[in-house]
Amino acid sequence: MEKPEQDTAPGAKKTIPQQNVVERVFERTLWSTRFIVLLGVIFGALSAIVLFIAGSLEIFDILKEYFQVSTHALSHEEILISIIGAIDFYLIGLVLLIFSFGIYELFISEIDIARVSGEYGGILEIETLDDLKNKIIKVIIMVLIVSFFQRILSMSFTTSMDMLAMAISICVICIGVYYMGRHNI
Repeated sequence: MEKPEQDTAPGAKKTIPQQNVVERVFERTLWSTRFIVLLGVIFGALSAIVLFIAGSLEIFDILKEYFQVSTHALSHEEILISIIGAIDFYLIGLVLLIFSFGIYELFISEIDIARVSGEYGGILEIETLDDLKNKIIKVIIMVLIVSFFQRILSMSFTTSMDMLAMAISICVICIGVYYMGRHNI
């Protein structure tokens, strides 16, 4: 079947090549299935909201407990562990927001209101799945580092080997972060 020549001038509306009815209906139906990603967008955004609320409640609870007890019975480690746990919630919420924004922009449409207002600050500069993956990987690595830090604070070190293992672990994380920044991962 011959296809009509398409006008390739900038801004020109592309013409759809001649197709039989079955092919046109199938392609339209197939193309419409991309809207299934809206489930991921909606539930990803809702999950992010839940995580932000949970993180905020965790900080609120630690503040309430700290100020209710006149003797400030909470140790510094307990305060830090709770706040770092809240930061974990926030970071995972960010992963979900970036994921939601990214798949919406990749499969449905650009988020025009953010681009017009100029408020997006580069978060929405996702043009390919690799861009989305790289942004998500960076935040996940931060989540892992924060989780590691939280675990370190809650551990008790009894031997010098424990301390050495912790020092080596922190050193390896620092080297990994350095090379990630150097290679723009």
